[in-house]
Amino acid sequence: MTTIPTATLGVEEEYLLLDRETGLPAPRAAQVQAAADLEPVLGRDEVDNELLLAQIEVATPVCTGLDEVTGHLARFRQAVGAAADRAGCRLAATGGAPLSDGTLVPVTPTRRYREMRVDAGRLVDEQLICGMHVHVAVPDRSAGASALGRLRPWLPVLVALGANSPFWDGRDTGFASWRTVVFGRWPVSGSPPFFADGVEYERRVGALLATGVIRDRHQLYWHARLSEEFPTLEVRTPDVQLDVDSAVTLAGIARALVATALRESRRGARPLDPPSSVLYAAGWHAARHGLADGLVDPRQGTPAPAADVVGALLGHIGPALAELGDTERIGAGVERLLTDGTGAARQRRALAAGGPDALLDLIAPGPRTPDAVPGVPEGARRR
Repeated sequence: MTTIPTATLGVEEEYLLLDRETGLPAPRAAQVQAAADLEPVLGRDEVDNELLLAQIEVATPVCTGLDEVTGHLARFRQAVGAAADRAGCRLAATGGAPLSDGTLVPVTPTRRYREMRVDAGRLVDEQLICGMHVHVAVPDRSAGASALGRLRPWLPVLVALGANSPFWDGRDTGFASWRTVVFGRWPVSGSPPFFADGVEYERRVGALLATGVIRDRHQLYWHARLSEEFPTLEVRTPDVQLDVDSAVTLAGIARALVATALRESRRGARPLDPPSSVLYAAGWHAARHGLADGLVDPRQGTPAPAADVVGALLGHIGPALAELGDTERIGAGVERLLTDGTGAARQRRALAAGGPDALLDLIAPGPRTPDAVPGVPEGARRR
């Protein structure tokens, strides 16, 4: 077996800020950031802004294992939740704002975000969506581009597993991941093209930039891309997750997908390369249904039961999971998603059982003390 040369990863999570009383988006990012500086388990500047003032973002440091990821995400959710509470709002782990009264949330006042508002108008106003991004180390950009081409057939399965945005503007959208639909409106989005190597990646990106339609490489909103800041392949597919365990499960799958793709590329294995039109249809269907219906099997391009397609994904990344020591953990996490449902399914059950209050309590639970948060190593409580 070829040894995986590197397996470090990092995870970014985006959260919504909701008014404590109404559940409406609350443009209080600056207040939450200021309150976060008072949290003893947070380092300065660990809480960053996002496109709109009712969103914030956190990012783990480089991690070597999933235990580290767990500790940092739990730390962030506890501490930033407490900071949000002091700012009069709730920290919500959902892919889309469930409620709205029609009031537009202001854009974060930076030059780039203001330019985006000019360029995209109403689309920016409607970016009250939150995802999770998994950065996995790659040896170089050429290896990363080749790996990106090889993992793209499985990205729609990650859309389904990570679906957590069924509600929008006070209504059930009928989709499991409405965030995927909203993000799909951008000019460069969805599954990335196939790339054989770094030269082809740069050629295609250069052609996109030459059109003038996008301002910079940060507007490559594919489900996965090469990072411009770090030596990583960035998987951007899932919605932000309701709970840390689900987030870590998806992070582990993303890491194993990248590791598998790198290994296949080194061996010169023939890549699986479905047509882009098939991947678009598969991704749309995954966003529509999550795990509540069949999925498109990327190996044949035909429908199959969701559990079978997810099982095929686990089989595909099985050797990497075993070498990374993640087989049991990821298997248990996937089983929970298949049995209990995605975040979208859990949100719908909460609304049906207890109305809007129960839904808000699910996506934006009150802050807890650090001792009540499982999986926070002592060393992760202050950076």
